[in-house]
Amino acid sequence: MSADAQNLKLIRILRLARHVCTEPLKKIHVACRAAALAIFNLIFLASAYAQMDPRQQRGLTLATANCAHCHSVDKVTASPLTLAPPFRELHNRYPVESLEEALGEGIVTGHPNMPEFRLDPGQVGDLISYLKWLEK
Repeated sequence: MSADAQNLKLIRILRLARHVCTEPLKKIHVACRAAALAIFNLIFLASAYAQMDPRQQRGLTLATANCAHCHSVDKVTASPLTLAPPFRELHNRYPVESLEEALGEGIVTGHPNMPEFRLDPGQVGDLISYLKWLEK
């Protein structure tokens, strides 16, 4: 084997060794960054939700129990059902106060497959208070 062929073979071996040694480190680095981002989001969201008044907290609980299977009810996630608008964007479509009557009398259709439901006046106020909080 010529010296050039040996050098090429050695270069290929070194490249392969570098790839084998650095690929796991890249994956670890990506995992560490993802974990740090998740921890930051948890701390940020926890502190934001801690600043809610009791009506807003009850509104969040109500939205999570009844609406989260289709709508995003927080400030960051996408809606599980793409046709269902995230609650944080409702104020861009219309004033959320305009929903009070529909929520009290029963929303029949907001989007396809949306179940009909009716809230009592206290629940309506709590949900509207939470929706207003999402606007901030």
